[in-house]
Amino acid sequence: MSKEELVTLSSVELRRRIGTKEISPVELLDACLERIEEVNPAVNAVTAMCVDRARKEAKAAEAAVRRGEDLPLLHGLPTGIKDLEETKDLLTTYGSPLYRDYVPGYDNVMVSRVRAAGAIVVGKTNVPEFGAGSNSRNPVWGATGNPFNPMLNAGGSSGGSAAALATDMLPVCTGSDTGGSLRNPAAFCGVVGFRPSPGMVAVERRAMGWTPISVLGPMGRSVADVCLLFATQVGQHDSDPLSFPLEPEAFAEPWPVDLGSLRVAYTEDFGGAPVDKSIRRTFREKIKAMKPFFRSLDKVDVDYGDADRCFDVIRAVSFLSRYHDSYNNNREMLGPNIIANYELGAKLSLADFAWAHGEQTRIFRAFQQIYKEYDLVIGPTVGFSPFPWKQLYIEEMDGKKLGTYYHWMATKYFVTLTSNPAVSLPCGVDDKKMPFGLQVVGRFRGDGEVLGAAHAMEQAFKTNPVLARPLPNIAKLRKPVPALKSIVTHPPKLNAKVARGPAPGAL
Repeated sequence: MSKEELVTLSSVELRRRIGTKEISPVELLDACLERIEEVNPAVNAVTAMCVDRARKEAKAAEAAVRRGEDLPLLHGLPTGIKDLEETKDLLTTYGSPLYRDYVPGYDNVMVSRVRAAGAIVVGKTNVPEFGAGSNSRNPVWGATGNPFNPMLNAGGSSGGSAAALATDMLPVCTGSDTGGSLRNPAAFCGVVGFRPSPGMVAVERRAMGWTPISVLGPMGRSVADVCLLFATQVGQHDSDPLSFPLEPEAFAEPWPVDLGSLRVAYTEDFGGAPVDKSIRRTFREKIKAMKPFFRSLDKVDVDYGDADRCFDVIRAVSFLSRYHDSYNNNREMLGPNIIANYELGAKLSLADFAWAHGEQTRIFRAFQQIYKEYDLVIGPTVGFSPFPWKQLYIEEMDGKKLGTYYHWMATKYFVTLTSNPAVSLPCGVDDKKMPFGLQVVGRFRGDGEVLGAAHAMEQAFKTNPVLARPLPNIAKLRKPVPALKSIVTHPPKLNAKVARGPAPGAL
């Protein structure tokens, strides 16, 4: 098998072939490194790398296979870690000039679990500064371009992971999600992103441990790939008060779901989120094409009340907690998104905070009522087609000015407020021939069920050109796009020494 063919195989298939000795972890790593060298200059998805260590780990993984050892779930799979997660002896910048030379002396909980499952960390994947924003650009590494058009953005904040997966640079990548940071880039790049229920994956770096809006989760080129990674991430840890005991094996494969038995509700805008007219039109076409697959597919009204204000407050309070010292001591080194969130939080009162948590509770309870009649809720993942990476965010829709820099992400943060698990599933293309993402929202704590349903949908969609996952033109991506690094003002210090003590991290 050629290297070109090898990198296109799913994580599940690669892991199977490693176990049967059909391919070697060394062979796979070489193929991934070659693809990164060829394609990364066009999308700027992979940032700091640890090639020498990865080669040593691949050789050790190969030796373990030859000895006939029991192999963990991710054994020998090259992996990208989102650059918000601390990785031992590997530059972790959070996309911030403040940490362009920060090399942790430890792996955080999630990274250590992925490593323990046999994953070979090859490098980090690009993010917006501290993960704030859904356009993966920062002054340390530059911008990540969309694999379908590098002059458009890849979404964020897990944009680097999404682009690396879409271009077959890496078979496994991690992500995280507050207001859509897993789901938005997955939709923009034509891959799968899963926002799990809070507590499923322990989050060590969350400053406010009892606040559930920020979660860690998996990304992949298929739902089965996502399940494989997810099974290595889940479980209780004493750093996260929301985490709880789980049986990882229960999530290693998609649960069997009979698509024809599902009662599905759909909404174009999740009760008032900004959604462009062309996206609404595209979504209606998708609904028409997928209706025969389900027992029923009905339009429902969703009442999210004052969800925008609610999310504003809860998000801002988290930023206030995390970035107090950075704002007061190094404000000039922070980008506009971090400053905007912090200053909004600084203006809030205890009454605002109390109201927001009360409103979130009301939203949660109202949303769960839908599941008395339906098994799933679906809608567009993103209300807009990918836009130029030079544009920081969407400022208006249909001539109407939007609110905050993240208001265009409302289709996702409305769901965040409910805490229901949600998958962004590739679903053909939009009017502009860019990937279209379908947001599939499951029952409260129904993580296994929603992944199973998404897998069944994915399999059904494969045979329909209107619904099938689109693929980028890799040949066109072999030409570098220097403009993506034109915004670098504080380049990384690649030879930095290991730091002592933890960094503040991100939400």
